[in-house]
Amino acid sequence: MTFTSKRHGRLWPLGWALSLFLSCLLSTAATAGPTVQFFGWGGSTQVNQYIQWVSAQTETEFGIRVNHVKLADTSDAVSRVLAEKAAGNHHAGSVDLLWVNGENFAAMQAHGLLKDPWVNQLPNFSLTRPGDNPSMTMDFGVPTQGQEAPWGKAAMVFYYNQQRVKQPPRNLPQLLLFAQQYPGRFAYPLPDDYLGISFLKYAALVLNPQHQSLMYKPVTPAALAQISQPLFGYLDALHPLLWQQGTYFVRQASGLQQLFSDHETLLSFSFTAAEIPAAVNRFDLPESTRTYAMEDGSLANVHFLAITYNSAQSAAAQTVVNFLLSPRAQAYKQRLEVWGDETVLAVDALTQRQQQMFTTGEHPAAMRKTGYSRLLAEPHASWADALRDAWYARYGARW
Repeated sequence: MTFTSKRHGRLWPLGWALSLFLSCLLSTAATAGPTVQFFGWGGSTQVNQYIQWVSAQTETEFGIRVNHVKLADTSDAVSRVLAEKAAGNHHAGSVDLLWVNGENFAAMQAHGLLKDPWVNQLPNFSLTRPGDNPSMTMDFGVPTQGQEAPWGKAAMVFYYNQQRVKQPPRNLPQLLLFAQQYPGRFAYPLPDDYLGISFLKYAALVLNPQHQSLMYKPVTPAALAQISQPLFGYLDALHPLLWQQGTYFVRQASGLQQLFSDHETLLSFSFTAAEIPAAVNRFDLPESTRTYAMEDGSLANVHFLAITYNSAQSAAAQTVVNFLLSPRAQAYKQRLEVWGDETVLAVDALTQRQQQMFTTGEHPAAMRKTGYSRLLAEPHASWADALRDAWYARYGARW
């Protein structure tokens, strides 16, 4: 049996028909329809507004509302699910859907906190061409095993004020020279922050060209010693040249952008290229801001969505994720003025009409479409904690 969505004209399998039929019954009853508790980072106005748009669409089309529970740290949601499991709450969890990073996904998978394989049941998952695109089924070097769905793609970019800087650094050695020329005008966050640990991973990969393969396997003491030696040699030279002479580090990525906005720094970086032109449009960044990618590589990844093992609204959460993978939702998300998050769909596999939805405009501060010289895959998830702990052991006594 199949079910046809009136909006998309898509044929849906029986399981989807039943879940949506139940949603319709609930929406016409005295009680409200299901609400999916979506836990995810809440530090971006663009992302928050996009999720509000998603909720409006899914409520109209499926009778399902999405409540965005905004997080500063995804691990808070992981701890909640772990506590519920310890308390024996296996069917009425407070977290349904989770925007999860590779570290936390690996931890949840190891502790049995994820719903049994479900992603292959999504009609729209096939539009990512997972058979031809391994990044759709690998998260920080860990196989997803059908327990999380790809949502978007991102890569590290740098940005600078072209009125103050004519030739920004194009690689790590040039970044050190830049810091010598402009002391105090570059910073990176503490490695507790996602952007802070991303900078360490980028530097570790680039500074170890002969040993990069070590970082795509579970970390060992010997591998950590090999990788950290050139990394800490570089950071030892860089830190005295950082903002506040490296005696203070901002705690979150938002603080990094604020330093640039306040003209405290002249060079900064982000994992969301589209946030730069959006910030310029909001007058949060100077109009002369320009975005580019390092020539020695850009750390890149796919970000994913997971459903908890004890979700109270598992079927509704799957319906929401399938909508998030629809061409309409992915194209809207990719628009610079909305979020600018790159689609995970194989656009060339879509119909011509669907492909036209992905046409985006240009912006002077936006990353050029051909701007990435080389993409660096995320290391194995175990390296994040190892590098973070090693960093604190060497530099972090005052934090």
